[in-house]
Amino acid sequence: MNTSEQALASIKKHEGVRLRPYLCPAKLWTVGVGHMLYPEQARLPVVRTADNGNFPLRRDYPLKPEDNRVWDIDEVDALLAQDLKRFESGVARYCSIDPDRQGQFDALVSFAFNVGLGNLQRSTLRMKHNRGDYWGAASEFMKWTKAAGKVLPGLVSRRQDEARMYLSP
Repeated sequence: MNTSEQALASIKKHEGVRLRPYLCPAKLWTVGVGHMLYPEQARLPVVRTADNGNFPLRRDYPLKPEDNRVWDIDEVDALLAQDLKRFESGVARYCSIDPDRQGQFDALVSFAFNVGLGNLQRSTLRMKHNRGDYWGAASEFMKWTKAAGKVLPGLVSRRQDEARMYLSP
C-alpha cells in the first residue's frame, strides 16, 4: 500500500514544511517535512556529561555548505517520498493491514513517521491493531501526546487526526 494524498497533507500539516535547514528540538539538522539531513548526527550526545567527555555535541555538528540554502518544493517532496517508503515498508512489516482499510494504513504511517518505527513496533497500539481490536488501537493514539514529559497541543491535535483517520472507512 501507499500513503494516500489525504495522509500526505496531514503529515505535512503536522510536521510543517521548511525549505531552509534548521536544528530541530532534538538538535538535529532537518529540512523539508522532518527530514534528518545527517543520520550520523543522531549518534552524538545532546548534552555534555562526565561520561561523554570531549565528544562533540549534536548542536555543534556543522551544516554542510551545499545544504545551507533554500530548498525547492520538488526537492522537499522527493525527500518526503523517500522517507515515507521506509515507514510504509515498516508498517507493512509490523502490522497486518487489510487492503480495504486505507485509513488504518495512513494513520499508522503518520504515527510511525512521528514517533519512529521502533516505538510503533513496541507499542500497545500495534498489538491491539494486530489482534483486530481497532477501537482499542484507536484509543492508544492519545497516549502519545507528550514530549519531555509535557502534553503538547500540537501532538494532541495530530493524534486526534490520526485516530479519526484510523477509524475512517
